[in-house]
Amino acid sequence: MTAELERELETRLPEWIKQEPQQWRQIQYALRKAAGSLLVFDTFEAFIEWVDEDTSAEWVDGEVILMSPASTRHQLIIGFLYKLIGFFVEKYNLGIVLNAPYKMKLQRYGPEPDLLFVTNEHLDRVRETFLDGPADLVIEVISWESINRDRGRKFIAYEAAGIPEYWLFDSDREVAEFYQLAANGRYHPIQLPADGRYSSQILPGFWLDVNWLWQTPLPPVLDILRQLNIL
Repeated sequence: MTAELERELETRLPEWIKQEPQQWRQIQYALRKAAGSLLVFDTFEAFIEWVDEDTSAEWVDGEVILMSPASTRHQLIIGFLYKLIGFFVEKYNLGIVLNAPYKMKLQRYGPEPDLLFVTNEHLDRVRETFLDGPADLVIEVISWESINRDRGRKFIAYEAAGIPEYWLFDSDREVAEFYQLAANGRYHPIQLPADGRYSSQILPGFWLDVNWLWQTPLPPVLDILRQLNIL
């Protein structure tokens, strides 16, 4: 019955579905979930087959969490970091940098990090539409709807998966948190020096002045690349 209803809606509302793909995904998921008590997507692979590249969503042990639209500030910060880290990684041929809505497959969890870095050593984990295993660095910019997820479920999952570094940025409170995996497999918070500069272990030679992220507008990327001696 659910499949028939989906086909009927696709026939009657093709233009709306084309214009509002994320809302259509929400309706599809609600219909399938209401049809029975079983998990809609029992595996990450089933979820990936269903979700399209433009839909921002995460898979949590069979359930799908559809993400709220990101704020302009969120996108500007992620874009800024993507450019800085991307140029650094490219110059020194360290691996690849990817941003949302790219998914990452962990144990019974398919998060969608804002930004992730994969070293050359782990490029075998890269699939056509997702990362099959943990990244080497994950970055999240906290929003009002993601704060519990970023500090709770994701923190625990990233730590358990052995992701070497996890960076968290709260632009509203102008707070930056950096975690590095210790020898005991637990995240250790890194205390920043007085100048606010964080030096990455997974990206040797790369440093980030967190004060850049709180500026409005953000500093020109080319100026920062010169400070990092990338240009």
